[in-house]
Amino acid sequence: MYEPIRTKSVHTPADHADDFPHRSREEELDIQLAGHLAALLAVTDELDLGAAGDRIAEQVARLRGAPPARHARPTDAPALALHHRAHALAGRALVVAASRADTAVAILAAERMDAHTVAMATASPARLVGAH
Repeated sequence: MYEPIRTKSVHTPADHADDFPHRSREEELDIQLAGHLAALLAVTDELDLGAAGDRIAEQVARLRGAPPARHARPTDAPALALHHRAHALAGRALVVAASRADTAVAILAAERMDAHTVAMATASPARLVGAH
């Protein structure tokens, strides 16, 4: 009544499943960490924080095996918004560094979080409840 299916299903496992490279969890974490640090580096360069940017660039180069591209010059973006973004990126890097057990990056990310917390506190005016 029905003709049998003669072609392989898309759900059939491939004959050569080992033909393509697989990355280990460690390699995936390295890629993710390098990405977070590269994004942090871009914001750090926008804020024109040279020494901090150099330290971040060293870690990106270590993880990627090549030096990262650097931002050419500061932009007109508000410093407070950049510090918020940098703080969030440093937090993401800290989480990945902790799961990867990368002490050097974890310390660097925590230091950057602290520095951006201080910068945000001094950049934003204190607002008192009930003050006119």
